Amino acid sequence: MLEIIFSLLTLTILEIVLGIDNLVFVSVMSQRLPPAQQRRARQFGLSLAWITRLLLLASAIWLSRLTTPLFSLYGFDVSMRDIFLTAGGLFLLLKATQEIHHEMEIATEAKHAIKTRGFWMTILQIGILDIVFSLDSVITAIGLTQRFWIMAISITIAIIIMISASEIMSRFIQKYPTIKMLAFSFLLLIGTMLIADGLHYHIPRGYIYFAISFSMLVEWLNSVRRKKSQRN
Repeated sequence: MLEIIFSLLTLTILEIVLGIDNLVFVSVMSQRLPPAQQRRARQFGLSLAWITRLLLLASAIWLSRLTTPLFSLYGFDVSMRDIFLTAGGLFLLLKATQEIHHEMEIATEAKHAIKTRGFWMTILQIGILDIVFSLDSVITAIGLTQRFWIMAISITIAIIIMISASEIMSRFIQKYPTIKMLAFSFLLLIGTMLIADGLHYHIPRGYIYFAISFSMLVEWLNSVRRKKSQRN
């Protein structure tokens, strides 16, 4: 019994940590929608992530074959997982760069066009990245336990917590607009990390999470300083 509880707690924490990048992406993408649709988009996007992870979990045998080399290129073995991660990383780099470019635009018409982006187009983009973000999460879960129900419960708990956290993160981004640019930079880092993983060069996520946390701390200190300067 203690082993089951420990496995459940460990997996839940890991799923939450591994889902941070997904959470940031969903929160940022929802900002481009009209205010009335943003919350629904976040809930819908994270629900897609939940369904995706459960489907991948149910296909554990197929998922394990993703690491099997499909072909070799100049002595470099390429698997379906490598292709997924590399493609997802490139998509994320392209998307984050595009969003940063839009943020830098001054034209009011352009900003209005971005805000009224289609709901289902946003959901489609979130769904594509959900698959990529779910791969490592599910592979990690399978590596820790063979009990399907434990993995399913831990994933469900993690998604519920992430849905709640997405509302807090979204309000935080709205309150401090400059944080949005840091979030886009975070997505650039994640995209680079996914490409590196696809090329068999693993970058510990802790480095990336520390970098963005430190940047957010510096930005928070700057905001406190600006408020004090305005009072004086």
